[in-house]
Amino acid sequence: MKLTLGPLLYYWPRQSVIRFYEEIAGAAVDTVYLGEVVCSRRHELRLPDWLDLAAALEDAGKEVVLSTQALIESESDLKTLRRITGNGRFLVEANDMGAVHLLSDMTPFVAGPHLNVYNPHTLALLAELGARRWVMPVEMPRHMLREMQRARPDGVATEVFAFGRLPLAFSARCFTARRNNLPKDDCQFSCIEHPDGLVLDTREGRPFLVLNGIQTQSAQVYSLIAELDVLAKLGVDAVRISPQSRQTPEIIALFRQCASGALGAAEAARELEQMAPGALCDGYWHALPGLTLLGKSA
Repeated sequence: MKLTLGPLLYYWPRQSVIRFYEEIAGAAVDTVYLGEVVCSRRHELRLPDWLDLAAALEDAGKEVVLSTQALIESESDLKTLRRITGNGRFLVEANDMGAVHLLSDMTPFVAGPHLNVYNPHTLALLAELGARRWVMPVEMPRHMLREMQRARPDGVATEVFAFGRLPLAFSARCFTARRNNLPKDDCQFSCIEHPDGLVLDTREGRPFLVLNGIQTQSAQVYSLIAELDVLAKLGVDAVRISPQSRQTPEIIALFRQCASGALGAAEAARELEQMAPGALCDGYWHALPGLTLLGKSA
């Protein structure tokens, strides 16, 4: 089973991003997704910078995929989308149907998690349009994935989000700016102050959600490290790790050890708990409330 590193969902300073991917070049990950998925106002790196990083990672032996923005809001967003889909070198992850339209009949692509592929008919349509890999929606439970795998079109690989704060929703409003009483158009890039997002607590003081600009994430950290053997039996081709500001290479190494059988699932889960920025959960996988942690398939 391959390991992939998903796109960076947070806004980090330019040099932090460059140093991060220099580390990832030597990490035990097969595929790296690059690009801005959340907000086009984040300009520490622009498309030429992402392409330079892509070339360096490709030279280091990684498969590189360019991820598109999930919510296209302006003509400038559309121009960037056209440049990404027409890059002519790297595979592209389409995160909205506009990207699918630009890629269809032109080049193979990855159907990203934000396309919300919940039934075999949708997956078959995307395969006809050129999808060669699909990323399971993060809310999908294992019994639905099993049915999807039985009907999966030939030549389409399956990737599953297996670690990180869950990307749950996008909005035209910027919640991080609103928290600072700033309008979205003058946000002062306040999300750069929160390298793993801004935790939102309930009135009882319990972590509930994470604000990440226009994106809402889970406060708890999704983990399927205890399910790697089940995922392999289901025919999953790759599992995705979402970047965080600390210990991402170590988390990748832990998944690699567990996938190879060098480390037991229970021990790997205990070690992962110490590295995660929040409490672990796996409820969606078991068709339970998302914040539940069951730890292992029944």
